[in-house]
Amino acid sequence: MTGQTPQEDSTLTPEELLELEKRYDPESNFRSTGTKMALFLSAILVAMSVYHFYASGFGLIRELLHRGIHLSFVLGLVFFLYSAFKGRDAGAPLGGWHRIGGVGIQDIALGFLAVGAALYLPLLPPELVAERVGNPSQSDVIMGSALLLLTLEATRRSVGPTLPLIACIFIAFALFGPYAPGALKHGGASWTGLINHIYMTNQGIYGIAIGVMAQYVFLFILFGVLATKIGLGQLFIDLAMVIAGRFSGGPAKVAIFASAFMGSISGSSIANTVTTGALTIPAMKRIGYPARFSAAVEATASTGGQITPPIMGAAAFIMVEYLEIPLRDILAAALFPALLHYFGIFIMVHLEARKLGLRGLSSAELPKLFLVLKEHWLALAPLIVLVYFILSGRTPDFAAVYGIIACVVVGFLKPNSRLSLKDLWDGLGAGARSTIAVGAAAACVGIIVGVVTLTGVGFRLGYVVVQTASDIGAFFGTTWPFSFFEVPQWALFFSLLLVAIACIFMGAGIPTTATYIILVAVAGPALATLQVEPLVAHFFVFYYGVLADITPPVALAAYAASGIAGSNPFRTGNTAFRLGIAKALVPFVFVYSPALLLVTDGFTWSEFIITLTGVMAGISFLGVAFTGYMLAPLNHFEKWYVGLVSLLFVAPGLVTMGIGFLLMVPIIGRQLAIARRKT
Repeated sequence: MTGQTPQEDSTLTPEELLELEKRYDPESNFRSTGTKMALFLSAILVAMSVYHFYASGFGLIRELLHRGIHLSFVLGLVFFLYSAFKGRDAGAPLGGWHRIGGVGIQDIALGFLAVGAALYLPLLPPELVAERVGNPSQSDVIMGSALLLLTLEATRRSVGPTLPLIACIFIAFALFGPYAPGALKHGGASWTGLINHIYMTNQGIYGIAIGVMAQYVFLFILFGVLATKIGLGQLFIDLAMVIAGRFSGGPAKVAIFASAFMGSISGSSIANTVTTGALTIPAMKRIGYPARFSAAVEATASTGGQITPPIMGAAAFIMVEYLEIPLRDILAAALFPALLHYFGIFIMVHLEARKLGLRGLSSAELPKLFLVLKEHWLALAPLIVLVYFILSGRTPDFAAVYGIIACVVVGFLKPNSRLSLKDLWDGLGAGARSTIAVGAAAACVGIIVGVVTLTGVGFRLGYVVVQTASDIGAFFGTTWPFSFFEVPQWALFFSLLLVAIACIFMGAGIPTTATYIILVAVAGPALATLQVEPLVAHFFVFYYGVLADITPPVALAAYAASGIAGSNPFRTGNTAFRLGIAKALVPFVFVYSPALLLVTDGFTWSEFIITLTGVMAGISFLGVAFTGYMLAPLNHFEKWYVGLVSLLFVAPGLVTMGIGFLLMVPIIGRQLAIARRKT
């Protein structure tokens, strides 16, 4: 083991970490403002949190009005908080004839216009809105057009250009349908017809995506921020140190546990990476892990936060609305795939540590369990309250409201690091600020979903995917030795492969929730055609959308981690993808064996146990192949051999598992012999 130089082991200051998060996460890249403007915006953000808490917990507000108020907060604040171009306002004077408190008067005007456009329709009498659906007035078209354009611009500022560009392509597809090629050709829509569908109905901007943000996601993000404020995040990190720190390669295993714990209350891969990586990445480098590997471990583990119950970013709540099943069923379905993701990382980290001969942390470097629990045990109470209400069958917003109340009560009662009124004010503001970008993205996704429902492009693309996969499957199904599998089996496999590739490409630089909603609308019909259960199809699309955060060339979580580690970003992304390869395997497993999701039709415990055993074996062998180490180093032939054998466990069954284990006997025997000689 070689030690690191002091420069290599240096840690970043909180200011540098914040700057790093801004660089790789457009959602946190807020502009600088003057004191008075900052106070004004802080008051608006707190008002936003208070409104959502009241509306979800105690208020009775019309659905359209609630969504409109949420959207007005989101779009109005985007134009105040985000510059038109990244870095344009850096070093600019805060005052002047064209700037008030650091915000340009044009942005102030756009912000107020966005508020008016978002509230115009919801404030109209419901019976009047119903009369004008299908026959919008001129003012409806003007306000709808303004809202559409402002939504695209707000999304570009807060999330980046990729998502609004996709929305523009879909809008062009709706308008110029007669000129589309092949199966995508349709009759086309007029601008008035497009605005009527996207603005006047609940199929567009005011659709499910923005509704879920307003009703559920806002509260859960606020809960996560307040839970972190009262010390739950620090408790998770300390517990991870106690659990895993002393074992071989301890800091890397700490990163896995800490990121899993933190991910359960945080929906952002990049924020999770920066928060836990500030501690774990320097510790990994200090005991001998290469900088690139240290950053990749943290990025891959942090990405898993979006698939980890009970919060799972926003996707769980979107699934509740789409599938109309209880949240507890969604969380139950997510449990084992999330554990398998972390199991896969753990296997590779452990094998890498054994290969490099790395040590764990000493007792002096580890916190004491008794002191950790004594200082922070109360912080667990809000999470227990939240999970209890979800498991008892209460609605997600009810559970979140009482979880937030528990956070505030615990914060004021906690003997050490007690929550002050200023802390509460800051927490309410930070919670609202964390929802702004995802809210804008949800409105933009509403435009895309509106075009999909207006033109039927989802079924058209589904037909193209299935037809292409069937053609490929027909070739393989009639070619020896591939003819061992029938043509429909090959068609399903290649359809899944095409959808997975589309998910990864679509997820490049787009928030996970937005990717998931778009792909469910576009790729969902293809999987439905192949008779994949709806719950399984939704999870398949979602998991591959999450994988984009660690897939080059736009592996944002990996790039943020590389900034902390001082490693090459692209090589870090490649390593992170290798570490997260289990996440790429697991979705195929639960398509072929849905029992892994626990709540699917025809579930049996015997099938679940066989599936779980098989996929754990497959992930372990895949980890051996990619690490090149089992009990001793593997040669190149053995790496390829083990990697190919591991694919037999994609469709777990007693026959394929038996064949897989038999094929592994020579490798295991040789590894045991080498290990015995070394001993």
